[in-house]
Amino acid sequence: MNFFWRKLAVPVLLSLIFSSCVWDVPEETPEFLPLNDSEYPYADLPRIVIETEDFREIRDRETEFPSHLQIYGQSAPESEVYSLTVRGRGNSSFMMPKYGMKLEFDDKVSLLGMPENRDWALIANYGDKTHLRNFMMTRLSEWLGARYTPRCRYVELYLNRKYMGLYLLSETVKVGKNRVNIAKNDSSFLFEKESSKKQDSPFVTSSMGFSFHVKNPKNLKPESAAMLVDQLNEFEEFMRDGESSSGRQMHEWIDIDDFILYYWVQEFSKNEDGNFGRSIFISWEKGNPMRFGPLWDFDISFGNESYKKNRGADGWYIVRYKWFSRIFNNREVRPKALDYWFYHRDTFRALIDSVPLYASNISRALKNEYKRWPIMENTENWALKEPFKDYDEALDSMVAWMKTRYKWINNELSKSVKK
Repeated sequence: MNFFWRKLAVPVLLSLIFSSCVWDVPEETPEFLPLNDSEYPYADLPRIVIETEDFREIRDRETEFPSHLQIYGQSAPESEVYSLTVRGRGNSSFMMPKYGMKLEFDDKVSLLGMPENRDWALIANYGDKTHLRNFMMTRLSEWLGARYTPRCRYVELYLNRKYMGLYLLSETVKVGKNRVNIAKNDSSFLFEKESSKKQDSPFVTSSMGFSFHVKNPKNLKPESAAMLVDQLNEFEEFMRDGESSSGRQMHEWIDIDDFILYYWVQEFSKNEDGNFGRSIFISWEKGNPMRFGPLWDFDISFGNESYKKNRGADGWYIVRYKWFSRIFNNREVRPKALDYWFYHRDTFRALIDSVPLYASNISRALKNEYKRWPIMENTENWALKEPFKDYDEALDSMVAWMKTRYKWINNELSKSVKK
């Protein structure tokens, strides 16, 4: 190589090396994320501001987009800028114009006073014109003393400098000290009953043909999967044959107190997905009974069911389906379930009385929400079943349904006691 080419090659090579190094440097975390609330003013709720890398749109539930997040108060940021990934979340609800999101932070964070964790959810509640159903479920679950209820806070969301509306920032259902508190080992399980139309891996299938997505252990080994399948199949055999075949009783299979609490929240709200359809969480540690919970996903409940036949406030619902029918009618469970209602019915009534307070807490944010999403009279989306002239009418309709439901259950159980 002559002197000219050697002289030319050195700076070119250095340039290429330098360019490669610069290309690999990760994006710096900004000092703050901008928020323009001139069109949607502060509404007494925290504002979550998210920007995805290159302002990329969230189009599916699988792609995790590198992002930054910051929490704003009334006029200034109230948190540092966090690094995280964001992806879509939800089943059919993800196909709605306003959709939910799954947040996974680089490090554990405490958000709005909730215990620190890496995993959080933003729930859109687009199909619930009151924006209260999921929140009410958490109140009732906590009041009744559930072992774990996902914590949540109302927020307003700005995504890529666009106002997205009113959301619930919620803990996700996972194993952890402050969530589903079971051991993290190969013989401790957290699993979710899924729809036959959607089976997330890893999953197992029981002898009755029900599929369960296994959330813990995270790396499900074949021997652990076999252990869980044996437990499910033996329990289903017990439910078919009763005590005669095994000599065991229901309390050896499930925590009856957990089940009864779980059942009554589902039955009182007539939660459409609660009929052993999906979003049914169960935990089991080898050597212990299975436990139902936590409660999750109540947007199509309290009269907001997607099928018209399910919307009436009368009639038994959860007790008629699959595992729940067999468990409820067990001789150990049924009398305790009846006693539970009469002992706790004032708590169910208190939920109805609390609705005006919950609505008032989000009243200013609802003005922003329905300015952004004017759907009150809309019935075109599958999730928007009934038209209402305004929010008050939607709220009154739900409260009337709850009162009728409460009265119907109370009357029916009072009849059974008199017999």
